[in-house]
Amino acid sequence: MGVLNLLFLSNFLLLLCGSVHASNTYNVGDRVPLFVNKIGPLHNPSETYRYYELLFCHPDQLFEKTENLGEILNGDRLENALYELEFSVNKTETVLCHQKLDRENVTKFRDAIVSDSYYQMYFDDLPLWAFIGKIENERWNPYSKGPKYFLFTHVQFNALYNGNHVIEIHAFSEPNHVVDVSEDADINVKFTYSVFWHEISTPYKNRMDRYSRTALLPVFQQIHMFTYVNSLGIVILLMGLLTVLYKRHLKYNLRKGSIGDEEEDKAVGWKHIHGDVFRCPTNLPLLSAVVGSGTQLLFMVLILSVLAFLGILYPYNRGALSSLIFISYVLSSALAGYNSASLCNQYSKTGWEQSVLLAGIIFFLPVLFTTFFLNILAAYFGVTAALPLGTIFVIFLVCTLVAVPLLILGAVIGNRYRTEIQSSSITKKIPREIPQLVWYRKTPVQMFLGGVLPFGAIIMEFNLLCSTIWGHKIYTAPSLLLVTFIILAILTALLSVCLTYFQLAVEDHEWCWRSVLRGGSTALFMFAYCIYFYFKSNMNGILQTSFFFGYSLLMCYAFFLMLGTVSFRVSSLFVRRIYRAVKKE
Repeated sequence: MGVLNLLFLSNFLLLLCGSVHASNTYNVGDRVPLFVNKIGPLHNPSETYRYYELLFCHPDQLFEKTENLGEILNGDRLENALYELEFSVNKTETVLCHQKLDRENVTKFRDAIVSDSYYQMYFDDLPLWAFIGKIENERWNPYSKGPKYFLFTHVQFNALYNGNHVIEIHAFSEPNHVVDVSEDADINVKFTYSVFWHEISTPYKNRMDRYSRTALLPVFQQIHMFTYVNSLGIVILLMGLLTVLYKRHLKYNLRKGSIGDEEEDKAVGWKHIHGDVFRCPTNLPLLSAVVGSGTQLLFMVLILSVLAFLGILYPYNRGALSSLIFISYVLSSALAGYNSASLCNQYSKTGWEQSVLLAGIIFFLPVLFTTFFLNILAAYFGVTAALPLGTIFVIFLVCTLVAVPLLILGAVIGNRYRTEIQSSSITKKIPREIPQLVWYRKTPVQMFLGGVLPFGAIIMEFNLLCSTIWGHKIYTAPSLLLVTFIILAILTALLSVCLTYFQLAVEDHEWCWRSVLRGGSTALFMFAYCIYFYFKSNMNGILQTSFFFGYSLLMCYAFFLMLGTVSFRVSSLFVRRIYRAVKKE
């Protein structure tokens, strides 16, 4: 266990070093570190290659920057570069190197230009991007043989500083410094660069704000406002429906039952099944596992939101998000074990071991198989998303020696401190027969209603989320995402209560699984929108398509577990509340 603790502590410290790094100060003439990262097509964010896959100028001795777990998961591969950027020292037309490109390398550069490829670097932990080349179509020239492909040979760095701190960095490819790579012929290229420094008043603590400015543009603020107004309208509508439901039906029925009016009591359908609503649901271990895993994922969302508000998570903080997702998932395994065992013990004294086992694999196994397939595909294409064997071993070790014991610990606690169902009803030995239901009261229709309204309220925010994940700009902020998720959970909860009552009113007592499917059905609409988003984008190729649909499936599956858990928990509280006042027979 000492080795495990050391391993886990080292990864955690590496995470903190990447997340809350100390501010770097420089004097005039000090060399500011610049690392090259990766290159890739603009429209295929998952298809990224090492920077030196193309024959750019490179040092005689290459070395990789030490990276934490999150950076590796994120596909970052930082390496040293020939560029020498000295603090507050301007340079003009500095020669980087002379490079001779043979036909093979000319073809590689031309293919990169055709796919609108860019390169990414990090300057004092600030990301910067620039295009590799440009295409010029000479349609006006009748003697033209087709488009011309030009490779940019000059980069201009505009660095902004305040005092002894670097605040911003911009890179521009000079359109007048190009070489023609349209023909398959050997060429000699001279790569140059310029550096210009400008002083600004922006404080160091706000230097990362510019990467999220897109989310604050007026058009996106209008989208956020429309989403919140739309959601508020739906919430008010559902709250009004619940108020009417309570005052005109539930409150009246409960009062009639309390004074012993048997004739009135017989007319109330949901009271007839008070001996069946707390019956042990079918596939109890699986239901317990779904709720346990959903609770774990909800806790992860809470932790990540808190860290974002504290400033630990911010845009383009290399690998921090991936590291924190992994660490929070591992550490919250105890919640999955506790909730699955506790729920299983509420209905049955046996079977909790199976529910805990399912809770441990119900989400992890799909993630494992998906990432395994995508990792093989990434290794075949040689992209940076392929995980090294050492990283895979570390992940396996942490999951085995940390996540599994925490899962078992939570299960033992949940089993020992079991809680009974608090109701005044006694479950009958023989289940009551469920009447024939009309089509609009069956599960598919309720799933449609339970999913379409919440998704309709957050569809624009979900579009911005997809654009943020599969784009190169931050279109929505963590605080806005949290507010949107809270709205989504509230709408799911309100709809779950309404639809659960309508189900019980027709003497259908099998509400447990129905509530999970109703709440989780929003994820089906999310995945349908992901399909639409893919086809309206410019993403292409088997690699990018596999990554998009693989990770979109996992994301929507996570939403299914979380929203299904919210729906089940709220429906459970509602059912217990209304049957608590029912007279025992």
